[in-house]
Amino acid sequence: MDFSEEKPLFAQLQDLQGKAPRIALLSKNSENSEYTNHATNNRNCYLSIVVFHSENVLYSRKIMASKDLVDCYFILESSELAYECVWGGNIYACSYLMNCFSVSDSHYCIDCKNCSHCLLCSNLRNKKYCIRNQQYSASEWNAIAKALLNGNVARMRLEKEFAEIRSLHTFYRPTEMTQCEDCTGDYLMNCKNVFQCHSSAFGEDMRYCIEFDTAGTKRTSTCCIDSYAFGPADFLFEVHAQANGYANIVSNFSYDIRNSMLIDNCHNSSHCFGCIGLKNRQYCILNKQYTKSEYEALVPRIIAHMQHAGEWGVFFPIEMSPFAYNETVAQEYFPLTKDDIIHRGWKWSEPEHDMTNVEKVIPASQLPDTIDEIPDNILDWAIACDRTKKPFKITRQELVFYRRMLLPIPRLHPNERYRRRMALRNPRRLWNRSCAKCHELIVTSYAPDRPEIVYCEECYLTAIS
Repeated sequence: MDFSEEKPLFAQLQDLQGKAPRIALLSKNSENSEYTNHATNNRNCYLSIVVFHSENVLYSRKIMASKDLVDCYFILESSELAYECVWGGNIYACSYLMNCFSVSDSHYCIDCKNCSHCLLCSNLRNKKYCIRNQQYSASEWNAIAKALLNGNVARMRLEKEFAEIRSLHTFYRPTEMTQCEDCTGDYLMNCKNVFQCHSSAFGEDMRYCIEFDTAGTKRTSTCCIDSYAFGPADFLFEVHAQANGYANIVSNFSYDIRNSMLIDNCHNSSHCFGCIGLKNRQYCILNKQYTKSEYEALVPRIIAHMQHAGEWGVFFPIEMSPFAYNETVAQEYFPLTKDDIIHRGWKWSEPEHDMTNVEKVIPASQLPDTIDEIPDNILDWAIACDRTKKPFKITRQELVFYRRMLLPIPRLHPNERYRRRMALRNPRRLWNRSCAKCHELIVTSYAPDRPEIVYCEECYLTAIS
């Protein structure tokens, strides 16, 4: 399209967006990995997003270099055989862990490091064969754990007790940071000089950024502001979902992009302005090819036009989003009702729950208690979620995993499991609060009215040692 000075550039971009084809899902160099998005170098993954260099990952998000994971979130180091684990790494044969690193054969634990064979434990370091933070012999632990973990009814009791441990019997540091220097934010790893950043790893000189990482390369991203879900990349402003980027302003869902502005779904390109769906191109404006000199002459005119219209330096307007508000992670962190969304003039999506080509639909409450009782033909059924009543199916790959881990079949729809898992994470916000031990003022992601025990860093390290 030719640039027009008769209407705002965002309106012209929206016209182009309606004409330019776009890829349905972005999954690079992956094998047999259906319904994976923002994913690279994977094998046998299913219904997962932001997954890199991994194998047999199902219903998970933000997974790096791991194998045989189901229902996990934010696992940044090599892990294997993990179920319902949140924020951790180097995990093996575990279920229901939070903030645990280098842990094996453990279940329902929080803030444990270098531990094995722990159950219902918190704040442990370098421990083995513990239950509720009490030491047992190996034979005692195996006998007790076998009874406590046997079947769905038993695990429901464990989940209830684990919730009480998290709320009342665990002490927390103000924010979760690992090997960080001069940083503010939460859930950060290997960062330096980042301010108000969250859920990220390997970043330096960042401001107001969320979910940046290095896609398994461990290369540091630098000098980025107001950007979300990117890395490795440098010198970004108002960017979403970009890897291997350099010096880009206002970009969405684009990979291997350099020196470009206002681009959407472009790949392996440089020096593009206001482009959508391009690949292996340079010196393009509104998808039209220009010479280098023509490009460099026209871009300043467009920027001046945008400044006059109040469009310069802001992200794409929500009207350009191809998704409804409640289909995006915005609904997770800033939830709105259907009426609120419609009143604002935004899109709302009504989910469809039909399940076709199944022999029968069985209520989750009627499933056998233990995995040993589950027949092979459950693969031909649909299960009605205990809470939402939405039907869902079990895949063969899942069934093999549950049997290997001796886990009961889930009673909740994958979306409901995801919702509950994300609810365990602290909000992306910081409050002032007093240390529960020395009463010094701290900045933390735990709101002052929450019941958790929160220590300042010094008191936490003293208590943990």
